[in-house]
Amino acid sequence: MKFPKSLYNWLSLSGLFLAANSFVLIVVLFIISITLDTGNSYWGLYIYIVLPIVMVIGLVFVPIGMIFKIKKLKTQEKVSGQDWPILNLNNKNHRKSLAIVSVVTLVFVLLSAGGSYQAFHYSESVNFCGKLCHSVMKPEYVTYLNSPHARVKCVECHVGEGADWYVKSKMSGLYQVYSVIFKKYARPIATPLHNLRPARETCENCHWPQKFYAQKLRNQRGYLKDSANTAWNISLLMKIGPSFSAYGLNEGIHWHISDDVKMEYIASSNDRESIPWVRYTNIKTGIVKIFQDEENKLTTKAFDTLKVKIMDCMDCHNRPSHSYKSAPAYLDNALLSGSIPLDLPYIKKAALKVLKEQFPTTDSARLMIRQGINAYYKERYPQVFASKKNLIDKAISGIQLAYSLNNFPEMKASSGSYLNHIGHLESNGCFRCHSGKHKTEKGETISKDCNLCHTIVSQGTTKDLKSVGVNENLEFMHPIDIGDDWKENACSECHRDM
Repeated sequence: MKFPKSLYNWLSLSGLFLAANSFVLIVVLFIISITLDTGNSYWGLYIYIVLPIVMVIGLVFVPIGMIFKIKKLKTQEKVSGQDWPILNLNNKNHRKSLAIVSVVTLVFVLLSAGGSYQAFHYSESVNFCGKLCHSVMKPEYVTYLNSPHARVKCVECHVGEGADWYVKSKMSGLYQVYSVIFKKYARPIATPLHNLRPARETCENCHWPQKFYAQKLRNQRGYLKDSANTAWNISLLMKIGPSFSAYGLNEGIHWHISDDVKMEYIASSNDRESIPWVRYTNIKTGIVKIFQDEENKLTTKAFDTLKVKIMDCMDCHNRPSHSYKSAPAYLDNALLSGSIPLDLPYIKKAALKVLKEQFPTTDSARLMIRQGINAYYKERYPQVFASKKNLIDKAISGIQLAYSLNNFPEMKASSGSYLNHIGHLESNGCFRCHSGKHKTEKGETISKDCNLCHTIVSQGTTKDLKSVGVNENLEFMHPIDIGDDWKENACSECHRDM
């Protein structure tokens, strides 16, 4: 078949070569990925995004080259002065050319539609979000895989439904790609995300307020830093909802987001750890109360410049899928699960001593954990080091694993970088508002009473466990005797640095 003379130029031929090679590579890589089922995130990037773009660029080169060629031929007076080609369907060659162009165009459109659909789904996948920018997103991806939402796709929370937020996320993604390529991103990634979609449009698709349940019993076990790694148990009746589910959101912790009330606040710090101003509005009665922290009152200038935010799920559940546990917390879990042996004396004390160090990389952390634990027992308890070396090795492996799931030195990501506002142990959490210092002009106070959110039904060591009935409560008893300090100071003042 004869092709137009204008096709024979370096730009058009190069474009055809580029497009043909890209198409062949797409087909080959697609077959390999299906056959081997590798699940490699970079294959999807090349198959559905990079190579199709290269193929389209190659195809665009073809007509551009032809236009330049036609202009060149005109100047050489080798073609007629007609600006547009003439299509004569009575001409057999013209009919054949039209048929070929139509078939090729149809195939290309169908393949483009299929490729675009696959590219859309690939860009919405967990692999794309978590693995593509591996070093940057590793902390969030690892903690996500170990979270209660590990079966929920990233986009369901970070994007949600609708084309408008999809477009916004892709536009935001362009800057993120730029930041990764030129290493402009912060370490750790700054939070909170101020452009995150409102929780009522994402979280409440599953956790809608009308379906919150009644109170829930929560059992916790930690370990002391003594030779026996003594277990300390506490059972809390969490008042996440009402005493009876039929009461709805009239009672319990989730009362804060009831349709009958509107809670607003102003945070004076970027991490929202300090909340000096709270406004309560009763939608039904119209009653409005403003509470201000007496020790940290907002100035008029600060009030005018800072943003008033309506309280939603994310103000407490700020790490629902990316929770970084502190060393005491993940060591307790490892001891409870058995990955760190309980019958190794002082293992929690030894581990906490080693983990106080700042490690520059994950590899150096693994090395220094091994060296530190071995040195601790070799120097202080040589008999244990000699007789229980197998338990020490097992403990080292357990500590290394627990550390790697919660600490990412390369990105400076850890529980200290990303404070969790659920509770009040390692962050101000509930005490940001429930400090006992937030008062109205009439003297009304946001209570600091622990029993507003939970009651303690049992606590103590396994051998000396004190318990009461479900409708009674015990006063909190600190595992280590610190007098009344736990009443006067915030828990985070000590626990944040453990």
